[in-house]
Amino acid sequence: MTVDIGSGSPDRDQNMRDDGLPDGPALGMDMVAHVVLERASFPPRRPARSLAQGRGLAARVPAIRQRVGAAMLLGLRFVQARLISVWGLLVAAYFCPPSIFAAFAVFSAAASFVSIPALMRLEAVFFRSNARYELALAFRLASASGAVFLGLAAVALLLIVQLGWLPPAIGLIFFLSLAARIVLRLLWAEATAEGDFRAIGNSNLVQAIVQPLLMLVLIGVFGPKALALFLADALGHCAAALYILARRSGSILTLAHPRLWSLRGLAWGLARWSDAPRILLPSALLSFGFTTAPLLALPYAENPLLAAQVALAMRLLDMPTQMYGTVSGPLVMNGLRAQSGPGRRSWIRWAMLGLAAAAIGVFLPIAIGAHQFDSIFDGSKWSGLGEVIAVMTLFYAGIALFNPLHDIAASSRTTAWQLASHAIALVAIVATILWFGNLSRELLYAVGFISVGRALAHVLLVWLGGEERETIPDSASGARPAAG
Repeated sequence: MTVDIGSGSPDRDQNMRDDGLPDGPALGMDMVAHVVLERASFPPRRPARSLAQGRGLAARVPAIRQRVGAAMLLGLRFVQARLISVWGLLVAAYFCPPSIFAAFAVFSAAASFVSIPALMRLEAVFFRSNARYELALAFRLASASGAVFLGLAAVALLLIVQLGWLPPAIGLIFFLSLAARIVLRLLWAEATAEGDFRAIGNSNLVQAIVQPLLMLVLIGVFGPKALALFLADALGHCAAALYILARRSGSILTLAHPRLWSLRGLAWGLARWSDAPRILLPSALLSFGFTTAPLLALPYAENPLLAAQVALAMRLLDMPTQMYGTVSGPLVMNGLRAQSGPGRRSWIRWAMLGLAAAAIGVFLPIAIGAHQFDSIFDGSKWSGLGEVIAVMTLFYAGIALFNPLHDIAASSRTTAWQLASHAIALVAIVATILWFGNLSRELLYAVGFISVGRALAHVLLVWLGGEERETIPDSASGARPAAG
């Protein structure tokens, strides 16, 4: 191991006296008196500290510049991706009847929901430490969990198809979409931990280009049917997964090299991070249930057009929500992974203020624009869509702000309170839907205020909570191969 001899090394400190003066020829009495008077007039450590701080800041300038550049590039990639997705979705909405989008919203929500427990939320522990061997162990454990889950999902889907509850084509498409989502969830977390924001942005751009084009082609082949949208969704996610898998193959091979695998290491990791499947996973499932709660109100709609508008608005607003989350999330979590000590808490608080300002900056213009341009849809089958989008912007703004806060809290060792907060929010929104008993704009306003309230409550809990960094001893990680 190479030892870096820095300013605090014994080799350098041995040439210094206790008073900080260098060894050497005896100083004259005048010089000694001058030094004593100077040190009596000024704090003894402030100049050295200021100089060290200046050098530290100068050393961090390239990293700060690189992070800002990565943020701008990631943001540009997502703007490009979501603009392409929006136009493709709007064109598909022109050709397809509104009921198709309600079915597609349910399919997409089901695939996303089922993919959450696949990794047992072990991807959240990638950000608890900046030690690479801990990341390697967590990555292997999450990969093993995902592989086992996909095997069980394949068996379950096969049984469902055999019982005649699901057409074989839909079952196969659902499995492809599920597998691609699981791979993307794992590799996006790994790329975020390693700071490869370009891979994240490019993979989303690949999906944004492939999925809408395939959607239009498949609509031309199969007609305006839900099958076309389902298959385009699965293939779009597969394209993104293949891209990021190819780009991150070198790092993945390092983290999951065959000689690193051992049942003992995996068992130790599962015991060490048992809060992931025990607390973080139920929290994530409850959080996703809250996100898709408006779908529960669709069967209560007396106006089928309003139900279709809500489904399409959810799909459209999901795009800026994902753009916000996937741009801010990697930057915040990668920065959080590099923080330690007392400054970590202060960094989290400043990050939360920035996240809140960014959420307002993203969703307020969307709400204003949707309200102002609502008249564009007058006389069409989507009449009133702009007003529905404007109302639901409140709901998605709360979700967008909440998601990175949830990830920040998940990196803490004190996560039990998250489970209670998610359960309370989900019960509140379900009770509100049942109390209204009918899908209406008033109900959409109510769930929007609940969403914003949940996000603000999480801000308060994270701000006041005792978030601490997890550390584990090198010898206990089981992440390094045994010698020989």
